[in-house]
Amino acid sequence: MKLSKNIELFQLQLPRKPLPIVLFFSLCLNLIVAPAVYAAANGEIDRFSAWAIGLLGLLTFGLSIYLFVVIFQPERF
Repeated sequence: MKLSKNIELFQLQLPRKPLPIVLFFSLCLNLIVAPAVYAAANGEIDRFSAWAIGLLGLLTFGLSIYLFVVIFQPERF
């Protein structure tokens, strides 16, 4: 119950241009993704490449979700 109220409050306080917030959350999510990419490569790539691959994967995932929404709900756009 309290979590839903916090989410509603957060949505009300979102700025009109949420790009900084989106970038912050994507970098925080990359803190989870990049070590997994680095571990899956068995040390064959350096850490910078793992971070870049992680960000590229997150960007691709976000773009696919956006395109999915645009295709199935075109009246919103």
